[in-house]
Amino acid sequence: MNKKFIFTLIFIFFFISSKFSFAANDEDIYDKIDLFGEVLDKIKKDYVEEVNQNDVLDSAINGVLQSLDPYSAYMSPEIFKEMETETSGEFGGLGIEVSMEFGVVKVITPMDNSPAEKEGVKAGDYIVKINGVQVQGKTLSEAVELMRGPIGSKIEITVRRKGVKKALIFEITREIIEVKSVRSKIIDNNIGYIRLTSFNENSSSQIRSKIKEFKKNDVKKYVLDLRNNPGGLLSQAVRISDFFLDNGEIVSTKSRKSYENRKYFAKKGDLIDGETLIVLINYGSASASEIVAGALKDHKRAIIIGENSYGKGSVQSIIPLKNKGAIRLTISKYYLPSGESISGTGITPDIEIVENSEEFRINTETDNQLNFAVKLLNG
Repeated sequence: MNKKFIFTLIFIFFFISSKFSFAANDEDIYDKIDLFGEVLDKIKKDYVEEVNQNDVLDSAINGVLQSLDPYSAYMSPEIFKEMETETSGEFGGLGIEVSMEFGVVKVITPMDNSPAEKEGVKAGDYIVKINGVQVQGKTLSEAVELMRGPIGSKIEITVRRKGVKKALIFEITREIIEVKSVRSKIIDNNIGYIRLTSFNENSSSQIRSKIKEFKKNDVKKYVLDLRNNPGGLLSQAVRISDFFLDNGEIVSTKSRKSYENRKYFAKKGDLIDGETLIVLINYGSASASEIVAGALKDHKRAIIIGENSYGKGSVQSIIPLKNKGAIRLTISKYYLPSGESISGTGITPDIEIVENSEEFRINTETDNQLNFAVKLLNG
C-alpha cells in the first residue's frame, strides 16, 4: 500500500475524530495532538519502509482539509507558486479543472480548445489512473503533480464515465494553456453570442465591452454561454448578473460567523435593455456560473437551456501560509435569491437539451444546444 496513502488515512481518521471536539475543552484537543505525535513516532520507528517526515506532514495537513469537503486543500510552496503562474493567463498542462471525489480525481470541466477537450475528456469524468498509476489513495495535489510534465510530452489517463461500462483511455499531449475568459460573435446578424469560460478579474469589463459592440451592430437577442465554466471570483459573478438585472437580490453568502453573512443586490439598469436572453449551462457549469444562472432564472430574466449544472454551492478563499504555501479553504456557502442552496443539486435548466453525440463540441456545428437556442431566438 502507498505509504502516503497510509499517512493520509491516519490523519484523516485523527481529524474526523477531533473536528467534532472543537467545543470540548482544550485538554481533550491536546490529548489528541499528543496521540497523533505518538502515532507518527511509531510510524517513523516501525513502518516497513523508511519515510520522509516532510511528505508525511504534507499528506497529513492535506488529509485534514480534504476531510472537510472536496474543495478545501493544502498547497505546498511549489504548488502555490505554480497556481499563481497559472492564474496569470498562460500555463502548461492538460487544460482541466479538477476536484477529489470518492478517492479519485473528478473532472469539473475541460477548458475550451484544451488538449483534454480535444481528445474527448468530459465534465464529470473520473480519472482513475495516470500513466498506469492508480489515483485511488493519492491526495489531489499528488494526482495533479502526476499530470504535470514538460510541454509536448504525452500522458495517458484512464477514465470512468457515467453510463459507459468500459474504462476509457486517452493519450494527451501537454500544451501551453492560454486562458481566454471571454469570446464572442454575432450569429445570423442579430444574435449576440458571449462565451464565458471563467470568472477572472477582467471578465465583467470584457463582457461590458462586448455588449457595447453588439448594440452598435443593432443586436437585439443574446446568448450567454456558461457551459464548462468552473467558476472563479464571486465579485465577478455579482457584476455580470447585475448587467442583466434591474433590481433584486443576486446572491447571499452565509458563513459560520453570522456577522460575515452578506447579501448582494442588483443596481438599477439592464445593459441589454430587457432584450431576450438565453443562458446555456451543463454539468461543467459550477460555482460562479451557477450564481449567474440561478439569479437570472429566479428573477425570470433569462431562459436557461442545456443540462443540469454541477452543484457547487460554496465559496473558497486562498489563504497564504508562513512557509510560502497556502490553503484553499471553504469559508462560506451561497444561496440563490429564492433562498435555495444548489450544493449537490445544481441548477435545473428551463429546457433540457442533452449533448446528442460523441462528436459534440461547444460552439461548433455539432453544438446542438447552441443550435436549439438560435432556433428558439429566431422563432
